[in-house]
This record gives sequence, structure tokens and C-alpha cells, in this order.
Amino acid sequence: MKKLSKRSLYLLIGFAVPFLNLLNPAWISIKGVGPSWAVLWLLPWALEEGSWHGMFAGFCIGMLVDATHLEGASQIPALIILGFWWGRLGRQSQLIESSFNLGLLAWIGAFLIGLTIWVQKIYLLENKTISFFHAFSLHSLLAETIITALLAPIICSLLLLYFFRYKT
Repeated sequence: MKKLSKRSLYLLIGFAVPFLNLLNPAWISIKGVGPSWAVLWLLPWALEEGSWHGMFAGFCIGMLVDATHLEGASQIPALIILGFWWGRLGRQSQLIESSFNLGLLAWIGAFLIGLTIWVQKIYLLENKTISFFHAFSLHSLLAETIITALLAPIICSLLLLYFFRYKT
């Protein structure tokens, strides 16, 4: 049997992202809000593969994540933008290996995803806005960005080192 390449294995790990969203381990969450697993998977992929691959991967991972819930808001637009932006950063700049850089990029990514979902939900609610909804959305946005930024240096650097730095 032919051995799977590391790139193919990384793509298979991408299929685990929706399941991680559904599992939402309690020990990796802040008051029930877990990290943005799509950001943690997309960041290393887009940095190494470039902007077009990043956009396509953002679309695909967004479709997988959006298939797990029935809400009207979608993560796809933000993930496509992030895939393109991170792909350009990865191609035009020096190697992004610093823990601070990975954490900051993941924080920005999780913030953009949370903000686009919040804006979409406000638009879908139309004139039925409730102050409790905004307080909960702000809590979810802050908790998701914090936990994603804290996990990014660990998870993204391991993914970068194992799957991309030593291409075979």
C-alpha cells in the first residue's frame, strides 16, 4: 500500500475540524466557548501553500464547519478572506515561526470570524435586537479569540514543523 504523503494527511486532519467543533472539550474552553478550530487549521496551511490555496481551503473548511449547524450565519466569507490574506503573508514575508506572530494572526482571524458572524446575526435579526444577545455575542467573541490565540502558538507551530518544514 502506498504511503500517504504528509500533505494528504494534513488534508485528512482538516476533516476533523467539524468534529472538534462539535466535541468542544471542556478543558479547552472558557465558560463553554471553545477555540476556532478552523483558524487553527487554516493558518499553517495558508502560510505555506499561498493565497489561492488558502482561499480554497478557507471555502472548503467553511463548508465543513457550516454543515454542522443550522444557523443562518456563515464562517465562509471570513475564512476565504483569512486564507487569502495569510497566504499573501506567507509568500511575501519571512518565515512566520514566532509564537507571538502565530498567536496574533490567530487572534485576528478568530476576531474577524466572530465579528462577521455577529454582524450576520444582527442583519438576520433585523429589528428584533436584544441587549442580552449583544452581551452574549461579545462574551463569545472575546472568549473564542482569547482561547484561539493561546492555543495557536502550540498547535500551529507543531503543524508547521511536522507537516511543512521538512517537505518530502
